[in-house]
Amino acid sequence: MEVTTQSASQTQKFGQEFANKLRGGEVVALVGDLGSGKTTFVQGLAKGLGVKQRIISPTFILMRNYNHFYHLDLYRLEDNVWEEVKNLGVEEIWDNPDNVVVIEWAEKIHDHLPKDVIWIQFESEGKNKRGITIR
Repeated sequence: MEVTTQSASQTQKFGQEFANKLRGGEVVALVGDLGSGKTTFVQGLAKGLGVKQRIISPTFILMRNYNHFYHLDLYRLEDNVWEEVKNLGVEEIWDNPDNVVVIEWAEKIHDHLPKDVIWIQFESEGKNKRGITIR
C-alpha cells in the first residue's frame, strides 16, 4: 500500500486511520530519513489508539509507554543497538498481545524483530509532501 500526504496534518490523519487496523500485539517498524514524517505519523497513530498525552519522540530516553502503546526511537543509537533495546525489556513488551509497539529507525534492529512486523517506509518528497509505503 502506498500513500502520499501533502501536509503534516494529513500524515497525522493517515496515522490515525491506520490505528483502526490495529488490534494489539502488533510491532510497527518505521524507516526513513530524518524529517520524513515518522514522528508525525506516530502522533496520529497514538491519537487513533486513544492516547491523550502529547506524543514527542523519545530520542534520548529510547522508549515511552502510553498504557499499552510503546513508542521507541533508535535514532541516536550506533553501537550495541540490540543490547540497549533488549535491556529495556522490549521482547516481553512486544510479546504482550495487548500492546502496540512502534519503533522509529527500526532497521537498526531488523534481524531481531518479530517475523510479522509491519514495515512502513517514509520518504520526503518536498517541503510537506510525504510518500508512505506499508509492507
